[in-house]
Amino acid sequence: MFNQPNLIGANSTVGLAFLPPLAQARAAGPIDEYTFKEIKPKKKLREMCKVLNAEKKKFLFIKYGWKFNLKDRCIVCGTHHIWESGDYMRPPIPLSQVTKGRPMRGTYCPKHATHHRQLEMLQQQILADEHGLDFKAFIPKPRLPQVLSKGPLTNLTKADVISLIGFGWVITPPQTKGEESTLEEVVRLAIEIRLASERMNTLIEKGE
Repeated sequence: MFNQPNLIGANSTVGLAFLPPLAQARAAGPIDEYTFKEIKPKKKLREMCKVLNAEKKKFLFIKYGWKFNLKDRCIVCGTHHIWESGDYMRPPIPLSQVTKGRPMRGTYCPKHATHHRQLEMLQQQILADEHGLDFKAFIPKPRLPQVLSKGPLTNLTKADVISLIGFGWVITPPQTKGEESTLEEVVRLAIEIRLASERMNTLIEKGE
């Protein structure tokens, strides 16, 4: 059985369909491609900056400071996410005004890191248009562990288990039909302990 990891702030999708497009884009959620309302690249750039602006604190109708300017928190939606150093989707250090300003302590979650990649592609497209060059934009796709991209799973190697655990998936041994014997229970417990140990080692390595 495989369970996708839950990110803090990433499950509040109830009622998103009733929000305005900008609020939907700024809310926590899965990786997707942002659909622009504007047509011209420079107007698209301004539109994306509104999506990626850091969320501000609010008192009555007065906005001040930054709401989510904390380590490993998305400055837009507040989702907690720890990026691996070798992750190709890892975003740069966010700036207070998206494309300029002071560097912030927070980061972008996978959804808004994807939107930031779209913003970078827009900047490249504008540069290419100004110099008459051809440029293909980045198209985001949902990420899957390498083992899942191979197709339906019939068995798992040790490398597959480590890969899935590294992505935060929880793997439980198959349940036996009927009453479990003492030997079967010992084998099952040994597998669960090994999987939990490997997951713990992965978390410790990320913490380092």
